[in-house]
Amino acid sequence: MAKDAAGPIKTWLTQEAFDRLSAELAYLSVAGRQEVVAKIAAAREEGDLKENGGYHAAREEQGKMEARIRQLKSMLENSEVGTAPSADSQVVNLGSLVTIDMDGDEMEFLLGSREIAAGEVSVYSEKSALGSAVLNKNVGDSVSYLAPNGKTFAVKIKKVAPYLG
Repeated sequence: MAKDAAGPIKTWLTQEAFDRLSAELAYLSVAGRQEVVAKIAAAREEGDLKENGGYHAAREEQGKMEARIRQLKSMLENSEVGTAPSADSQVVNLGSLVTIDMDGDEMEFLLGSREIAAGEVSVYSEKSALGSAVLNKNVGDSVSYLAPNGKTFAVKIKKVAPYLG
């Protein structure tokens, strides 16, 4: 996880997301590792490791799993657990499902971390240009933001709802 001058960057998570990621970490750290070790052992028994596709695939799976374990540990250690906004909130907060109007086109996204998104919803971090522009704004507010490509965009906040993914 990237660090800034103040230390590690915090990841905002709902309690549900924190619990889900903790369970994933617990599974990968024990049962997941045991499964991969068993696959590697079975592939080793097949003979020559240089041309053993099963062995190389299992080792690659092990590497990816260990990277995910490190990512989860870091994220959970540096997380800030909060509650999703209430259903009657008209203010954009972390965990809000936000609908905006951008030049006549509606767009819906979750404001927060990809890790809290369980479905196929677009996610914008509160640190992104759009995310920081709409954070703590109200339904009906119009805001502008400077995109990474140097263009300025104006959006109007049409709807805010809690993310129920």
